Amino acid sequence: MELESGAQAPERRYLKSYRTTLLLAYQSFGVVYGDLSTSPIYVYKSTFSGKLQLHEQDAEVLGVLSLVFWTLTLIPLLKYIVFVLGADDNGEGGTFALYSLMCRNSKMGLLNNLNTVHDHLSIYRLETSQKETRTSMLIKNFFEKHQSSRIVLLLVVLLGVSMVIGDGVLTPTMSVLSAVSGIRIKVPNLHENYMVFTACIVLMALFALQHYGTHRVGFLFAPILIAWLCCISGIGIYNIIKWNPGVVRAVSPYYIYNFFKITGKDGWSSLGGIVLCITGAEAMFADLGHFSKFSIRMAFTAVVYPCLVLAYMGEAAYLTKHKEDLQKSFYKSIPEQIFWPVFVIATLATVVGSQAIISATFSIISQCRALGCFPRVKIIHTSSSIHGQIYIPEINWLLMFLCLVVTIGFKCTDTIGNAYGLAVIIVMFVTTCLMFLIIVTIWKRTVFLALLFIVFFGSLELLYFSACLTKVHNGGWLPLVFALLALIAMSAWHYGTSMKQSFELQNKVCLDQLLSLGPSLGLVRVPGIGLIYTTTVTGIPPMFAHFVTNFPAFHRVCVFVCLQTLTVPKVLPDEQFLIGRIGPPEYHIFQCIVRYGYKDLRWDSDEFENQLLMKIAEFLQRSESNGEMSVVSGKHSDTVVNAMARIGETREVKKKVRFRGVGVKQEVKELIEEKESGVAYMMGHTCVVAHESSSFIKKFTINVIYGFLRRNSRRPAVALGVPHTSLIEVGMLYNV
Repeated sequence: MELESGAQAPERRYLKSYRTTLLLAYQSFGVVYGDLSTSPIYVYKSTFSGKLQLHEQDAEVLGVLSLVFWTLTLIPLLKYIVFVLGADDNGEGGTFALYSLMCRNSKMGLLNNLNTVHDHLSIYRLETSQKETRTSMLIKNFFEKHQSSRIVLLLVVLLGVSMVIGDGVLTPTMSVLSAVSGIRIKVPNLHENYMVFTACIVLMALFALQHYGTHRVGFLFAPILIAWLCCISGIGIYNIIKWNPGVVRAVSPYYIYNFFKITGKDGWSSLGGIVLCITGAEAMFADLGHFSKFSIRMAFTAVVYPCLVLAYMGEAAYLTKHKEDLQKSFYKSIPEQIFWPVFVIATLATVVGSQAIISATFSIISQCRALGCFPRVKIIHTSSSIHGQIYIPEINWLLMFLCLVVTIGFKCTDTIGNAYGLAVIIVMFVTTCLMFLIIVTIWKRTVFLALLFIVFFGSLELLYFSACLTKVHNGGWLPLVFALLALIAMSAWHYGTSMKQSFELQNKVCLDQLLSLGPSLGLVRVPGIGLIYTTTVTGIPPMFAHFVTNFPAFHRVCVFVCLQTLTVPKVLPDEQFLIGRIGPPEYHIFQCIVRYGYKDLRWDSDEFENQLLMKIAEFLQRSESNGEMSVVSGKHSDTVVNAMARIGETREVKKKVRFRGVGVKQEVKELIEEKESGVAYMMGHTCVVAHESSSFIKKFTINVIYGFLRRNSRRPAVALGVPHTSLIEVGMLYNV
C-alpha cells in the first residue's frame, strides 16, 4: 500500500499543478486580456475613417482583415507569447523588469546597486553563469565606458514607462466612449453630448471604485471577459456563415500585397487604425508577475487568439455585403435579437479592459517610485495576499481628471484612436530594442539572432509607427505631450535624488571626527533608541553631524538605517537586514542596511521597529557565539560594509531571539531597556538647490522642476509611515 501511495504522489502533484495553472489562466482573462479583447469594437471603424473611405471594395476589406490577422499572429502570438515572456525578471515582467535584469547582470544601468554588500544574495547566485560572448563583452564595455549611453538607455526605458502611463488615460477613454457609442445604432438622432455625458459617468464610476481594490470586484472580471469572447466569436461564426464564408481566404498574405497594390499611400496611412487590434498586448508581459508564463500562454493561444480571429473575420464578412456600414460595422453586425445583451456585455467588458491598464499603471508607478524614478506617492495595498493589487489615490484622481478632459475635449473616437495607436506602438518598439540587449547580454546568444529579432519585429513596428506619425496633427500629439511631461518629471526626480545622494556621500563624516568634538560640545547620551535614516551605506550622514553640533545630545543606542531598493523583484526575508557595528561596543552605535526588492511590501513603523531590533539582537548573539570581529573602527568606518557582508553570509540561528527571558549578554539587555524608554526617528528635511555656478539647465531642473515635485510629493516620514510624535526632522540645505 505504501508503494502504491508513493507512486500516486507525483501524479497528485501533477494534477495540483495542472489545476493551479488552469485557475491562473482563468483569472488572467479579467486582468490581462480586457484591453486586447475589446479592440474589435473600434478597429475597423478607425481603419476606414481616413482616406481609406475611398476604397470600399471586397479586396480592400479582405486586405484589412489579412493585415489584422497577421498583426495579431506576429506581434502578440509570436513576439510576446513565444519570445518576450521568456525574458522575465524572476517571474516579473514589464519595461522596468527588462531594465532591472540588465542592471543586475552588468553595469549598463544607472540604477545598478550591485556591490559587495548585495552580491551574496540568493537571487544573484541563481543567475545563469553562461559564458560571455565577444559581442556581449563589447556591448557591456561600451556602456561601462560611456555614461552618456547609460543615460540614453534610462531615458528610453522612461519613455516606454511614460507611454504606458499615457495608455492609462487613453485606454479607458477610447474603450468606454466606443462602447457607449453603440446606443446611436438604436437611437440615431441622439445628440453627441449625451454620449459624452454617459461616457463621463461610466468613467467616474470606474475610478471611484478603485479604492475598493480589484480583490473585491475581481471575481466579476473573468466571467465578463469570457462571456464577451464567447459573444464576439459566436457572432463572428454567424456572420461568416451567413454573409461570406470566403473571408477565410484572407489568411493568405497575398491579400496584403493586393491591398497595398490597390490603395497605395492611402493603405499605408490606414495602418494607424489597424495597429489598434494589438492594444493591450504589452499587458501580457507587464502583468506576468500576477500569473505564470504557461497560464498566460495557455489562455491566449487556446481562447483569446482564436476568438479574436473569428470576431474580425465575421465583421469583415458582414462588411463585404454592407459597405454603407463601415463607420458602425461592429454594432451593425450584431443580430437584432441579441443587440442589447451584447451592448451591455460590451460596456462591462470595456470597464474591465480599462481596469487592467489602470492597475498596470499603478504597478509600474510603484516600481518607478521604489527605484527612485518617481516622486513619493501614497501606495495602499488593497490585498493582504496579492502584493500586486495596489491603489495610488493621487494617480487615480489624476487619471480620472485627464480621462474626462480627453473625453470632453475630443469627443470623437477617431481622434483618440490616432493618439492611442501611437502610444501603443512606441511601447512595443521600446520593448523590442530592450530585447536586443537582453538576447545578447543576458541570454548570451549570437548577435545574428538578436539582429534577426530586432530587424523582423522592429521593422514591422516602425512601419506602423511611421503611419501613426502622419496623424500627429490629428490627435497623435496627445500621447507625446503626456509622455513628455511624465518623462520630464521622472528624469528630474531621478536626477535631483541622485544629486542629493551624491552630496550626502561626499559630505559624510567619520565617527572619530564627530566624537572628537565631544568635550567641546558637551555631548550627552539620553535614554532610548534613535533610528537615524540615511542614504549613505557607510559613515555618518551630514544631517546627523549638523544636529549634534547644534543640539549636542543623542540616544544611548543609535542605529543608522539605510533603506535600499535593489534591482530585483523580491528579497528573501532572511536576507533583508545587514547589521554592523560602528565604533567600540561601549558606543552602542550600529549600521543597518535594509534591502527591498521593487515588488516587496514594506512594513509599517511598528513592525519594522520590532524586526530591526530583533535583527540587532540576533547580530549580537551571532557575534558572541561565532567569535566575529564585529567592532568596526570609526576611523575606518567604510570597512563596515565588508563586515556586514560577512555577517550576512553566516547562517541564521535556528532559534529566534526573544527580548525577554533570554540569557544573552548585557548589551542585548540594555537594548531591551532602551526600547522600553522609547524609540525616536530622525530624518533630514532637506532643501536641494543648484550651486550658483551651475548651468541654466541644471538650475531649472533642480530649483524649478525637482523643487516643485519635492514640495508637492509626500514627505519621507509620511511615505514610510513614521509616527509624527516620534519624529525628529533636521533642516538641511544642500548646494549641489
